[in-house]
Amino acid sequence: MRILIFGTGGIGGYFGARLAAAGEEVVFAARGAFADALRESGLRVFSAQGDLHLSQVTLYDPATAGPMDAVLVCTKMGALEAAAAAIRPAVGPQTAVVPLQNGVESVALLQEHLPAQNVLGGVAYISAHIEAPGVIRHNTRHARLVFGELDGQATPRALDLRDALERAGIEVELTDDVRRALWEKFVALAPLAGACSYLRSDIGGVRGDAEGRRLLHDLAAECIAVGRAQGVDLPDDLEARTLARFDELGGTVKPSMLLDLERGKPLELEWLTGATVRLGEAAGVPTPASRRVCDALRPYATGAAA
Repeated sequence: MRILIFGTGGIGGYFGARLAAAGEEVVFAARGAFADALRESGLRVFSAQGDLHLSQVTLYDPATAGPMDAVLVCTKMGALEAAAAAIRPAVGPQTAVVPLQNGVESVALLQEHLPAQNVLGGVAYISAHIEAPGVIRHNTRHARLVFGELDGQATPRALDLRDALERAGIEVELTDDVRRALWEKFVALAPLAGACSYLRSDIGGVRGDAEGRRLLHDLAAECIAVGRAQGVDLPDDLEARTLARFDELGGTVKPSMLLDLERGKPLELEWLTGATVRLGEAAGVPTPASRRVCDALRPYATGAAA
């Protein structure tokens, strides 16, 4: 398959490298020092799943690339509108465009700027980051993709992408309810990011504190209520399973939003806890805990020091 990785950071770099190493025709979109490093020395991935080095990579040129079979969009949410414009030349009639952002609004955002029939939904479960220009560090053995057509059909393009990912040794699920998959991850991620950032603490400190545990519970309950109001079929035991998952995490785990807060970097606040508030307002669902977290963190959302 011809696959464009748009956003060659931790997620895109890891999955793109695995696909390229397995023989797929992968094109990487990168910029600045990272793009320079790819041109000069290729892409390196260090991982418990096996290190690899692509000595030569193909960089994306929208003027010459032509339509792709699939595009994995791996930018952050704030860059999604610009990403849509940049990948438009790579989108042909049957191209599968799979956004892999945190949050639940990437599909709708892409459909505002690309043909709706090209956009699928996707969820990435992986911890990876850029260690240096041209170098990706995969932090655990875990790396999984869940994706699917919005109507739940197992289309030829979706099956082809699933097969390519499997050939690359990537754990993958082609789901018939991708909206549910998106919200199930969101229900875990948004409360974790919101509570830890609000209390400036790793998960061990949050769940070990009565106020922190109550906040996790309230944030998760609000996310679930908003998702159901959006028409998503979320299971009855989702809140209990989500809170149990928080208890299973290593005590020193910090969500990326807290790390960004500590480093004075821009936050994904508006796409996580902020989305709960915004979508809740639209659906008439009260979200007082999420609003409290948003109000407290919004002064730092653009990257001000905490």
